[in-house]
Amino acid sequence: MRYEKVCVESFGYELPDTIITSQGLEERLAPIYEKLKLPYGRFEMMTGIRERRFWDEGTRPSEVSTMAAEKAIANSAIDKGDIECLLHTSVCRDFLETATALVVHDSLDLPRTATTFDISNACIGFINGMVTLANMIELGQVKAGIVVGSESSRRLTDATIHDVLNDPDITRDKLKPSFASLTLGSGAVAVVLTHSSLSKSGHKLLGGAVRTASQHNGLCRIPTDTCYFDSTCYPNMHADFEGILTNGIGLAAETWKAFQQELRWDTQDVAKVFSHQVSAIHQDMVFHALGLDK
Repeated sequence: MRYEKVCVESFGYELPDTIITSQGLEERLAPIYEKLKLPYGRFEMMTGIRERRFWDEGTRPSEVSTMAAEKAIANSAIDKGDIECLLHTSVCRDFLETATALVVHDSLDLPRTATTFDISNACIGFINGMVTLANMIELGQVKAGIVVGSESSRRLTDATIHDVLNDPDITRDKLKPSFASLTLGSGAVAVVLTHSSLSKSGHKLLGGAVRTASQHNGLCRIPTDTCYFDSTCYPNMHADFEGILTNGIGLAAETWKAFQQELRWDTQDVAKVFSHQVSAIHQDMVFHALGLDK
């Protein structure tokens, strides 16, 4: 995909105040560490994560998505009355029905003519939202829009620690699928995209490439469609860390090659890389596979 008329006008973000260190998580897991003779500091060494943040209990995605959106709009040259689309793109939602996008739309007091809906696609929902909005702008359907998203990891982390501590038959192998849940943090972000004729930034969105390896859909699962804010039910995620690593590297290399062909980029054209996978080991392997110089 290539764009000629789409600009990234501004970003806004919101972070929780509560900081949770990797050391703090290991202290909560002390009985397991002692039982399995795991070395302290292992978590930060493997992931590179020193800390993550949690929202206060009861914070809804729409609340912090609205805060991030307000900042993005304030950072742009776009009037709220000119926003013709709002997409909410999180795993976390206020409820299964209705769309969280509608709550944010109402809170922002956006025009009634704005197209508004949720996109939820695990970790890439926000990027999917940007592509969807960019397509609408390129086609001339809208002149300006906003993509928002917010995630809350407190309950998933708490549920993971609870289950691990209360498993009498816990082993290192049984612990592995819960590892990814402890890497997650909380935050909210929004981006305003515009038609180039409205843009003050002139920062064009150039395009990209897509490759899908859906045969690996079982590598990471939250088995049931759980409301993150239901006090009677806590989400639980299991991920095959090694499977994601091995298969993800191959997919990254294939996608990077397609991207280079589409945008005519060379490796030396790259000034910044934003890596989704939090593992320090994973990042090193991705850089090596893509031929990029850290």
